[in-house]
Amino acid sequence: MGASLELVLASANPDKVAEIAAILGSSVTLLPRPPEVPDVVEDADTLEGNARLKAVALVEATGRASVADDTGLEVDALGGAPGVTTARFAGEGATYAENVAKMVSELAGIAPAQRTARFRTVALVRWPDGTETMAEGVVEGTIAVAATGERGFGYDPLFIPADGDGRTFAQMSADEKHAVSHRGRAFRALAELLAQT
Repeated sequence: MGASLELVLASANPDKVAEIAAILGSSVTLLPRPPEVPDVVEDADTLEGNARLKAVALVEATGRASVADDTGLEVDALGGAPGVTTARFAGEGATYAENVAKMVSELAGIAPAQRTARFRTVALVRWPDGTETMAEGVVEGTIAVAATGERGFGYDPLFIPADGDGRTFAQMSADEKHAVSHRGRAFRALAELLAQT
């Protein structure tokens, strides 16, 4: 395939953009979402549906192949919530800190063994002809009692991956996180699929 594949990236979140670019490396050239393309209302009831909404909107706006992703945190003690509403767990426009604080509050008094959770990411490329290439990444883990660590973003200070050494994502270097994270797994799988096209 070479380094010639160009994809318009739906996300305008600078944290996610940096992670995706680092994970994909030189195999894909990511083009920024045009500033005139507004945020897409993510009202699908699945991660795949929200990723598709974003990718389709970008293809329609640019006429170019586009990549989008959606991520959910599924906490078993909360019946799988917040799931598809992960980014707005504490309300529309919630900050990372507000979402983390709400999660700590919701799980107050829950024993460590009952704090199991997983991050799930769906990464989807929509091609101008309407076809799609999709991959999913999942990482199992637990939710810490208190936020720990200064790196990362979102729920990273609370999430302790089962494949790690007991540290939260926010305590890991970017490379350490990408090696085991949901987004790392999803986009590496996506890159493998793209290499076969």
